[in-house]
Amino acid sequence: MKIAVITEDGKTISQHFGRAPLYVVVAIEDGKIVSRETRDKSGHHTFAAHHADVKPGEPHGYDAGAQVRHSNMASTINDCQVLLAGGMGWGAYDSLKSHNIEPIATDVEDIDEAIQRYIDGKLENLMERLH
Repeated sequence: MKIAVITEDGKTISQHFGRAPLYVVVAIEDGKIVSRETRDKSGHHTFAAHHADVKPGEPHGYDAGAQVRHSNMASTINDCQVLLAGGMGWGAYDSLKSHNIEPIATDVEDIDEAIQRYIDGKLENLMERLH
């Protein structure tokens, strides 16, 4: 199995899926990390001119073109089964699920700690971190 984690520095989990420029991708076999790599990720830094304004209280990420952007972001990790993020919009969450990637929103900041908690079945999906 492979787990992708959004990050800005390769060590901590970014608080917003769309804004992070990188993925750390780990392969897990028999409950152990067997490989680790960093992949570039498109996001707000590449799509800023195409990002629609959202009114307060409206779900984020369902504007025209958002699903295309989300699909582009997911294509980089289409070999992963799970994505860990500090948070994301509902549109990104639904798009990842449609690509058979389980998005998990967490308040754990350390990448290695979050991955280990996931392996141990102790990483809670904090849905209140979605917007």
